[in-house]
Amino acid sequence: MGKVLAVALVGIAAALAAERLLAFRNRLNASREIAPVTLPSCRLIKGIETGSEDIDILPNGLAFISSGLKYPGVKSLAPDKPGEMFLMDLNEDNPRAVELRISRGFDLVSFNPHGISTYIDRDDTVYLFVVNHPHQKSTVELFKFVEDDNSLVHLKTIRHDLLTSPKEVKEVAAGFYSANGINISPDGKYIYVADIFDHNVHVMEKHANWNLTHVKTLQLDTLVDNLSIDTYTGDIWIGCHPNGMKLFYDNPENLPASEVLRVQNILSEEPAVTRVYADNGSVLQGTSVASVYGGKLLIGTVFHRALYCEL
Repeated sequence: MGKVLAVALVGIAAALAAERLLAFRNRLNASREIAPVTLPSCRLIKGIETGSEDIDILPNGLAFISSGLKYPGVKSLAPDKPGEMFLMDLNEDNPRAVELRISRGFDLVSFNPHGISTYIDRDDTVYLFVVNHPHQKSTVELFKFVEDDNSLVHLKTIRHDLLTSPKEVKEVAAGFYSANGINISPDGKYIYVADIFDHNVHVMEKHANWNLTHVKTLQLDTLVDNLSIDTYTGDIWIGCHPNGMKLFYDNPENLPASEVLRVQNILSEEPAVTRVYADNGSVLQGTSVASVYGGKLLIGTVFHRALYCEL
């Protein structure tokens, strides 16, 4: 009887493991393939060779790019090289990427930049909040941007179990499988949250006390990564992974693809979703972000290159 029970338990455990593996494969869109969508004028950005995981463009056209992310389970083209921050001025006729110098005293050796958010105060001073993973831990680094010499002055490191302000922790929304990309509407009324493994974008109304209430969910057939907002139109630009399994399993014969979606009128009953760019990995692998400014589009990746396009 004991042997029968043991065999039964092993069978149940195997069935549950298989079910979870299948569910995980489904969340990764393991079987999805995409048809290419090209843009007429694109070029790889010189100098960015080890990823461009996040891109944030200021209203004046200055674009900040994080590069060199090392993340467990994801390929790195330079595992021993510290991360970098780049700047591009999209007002130039032929924009180029310039590495930003970081002030002394900051631990550059373990710098592992991930997501970026920018803030401009009343004096037009630009601050960068950069998610960092030194030694596979998580912090938020606060920098001040000095335009005169293209440098970043490190002001503080924010540490907290929930990665929020060291003064107060407050949960404002819950129920996400993986709340990845987050951004805000141009009027400041709505928060957009990309749930990468649930393949959707949540729209949340922001209240004065920063509590959030759910408005709607837009379901998409792809793994949505970072969200960027066109400040002039309110359109949402999304860097996506059509097949997440390829991102986590390094196979030179089956490269991770890239996909860029544009969402217009997300608050309407029928938002317009357009595939602006798609590539099977031959040009760009593992797209994580897409940001626009003045008819120019920057497409970033988790570990690969970065693309500059004119729309």
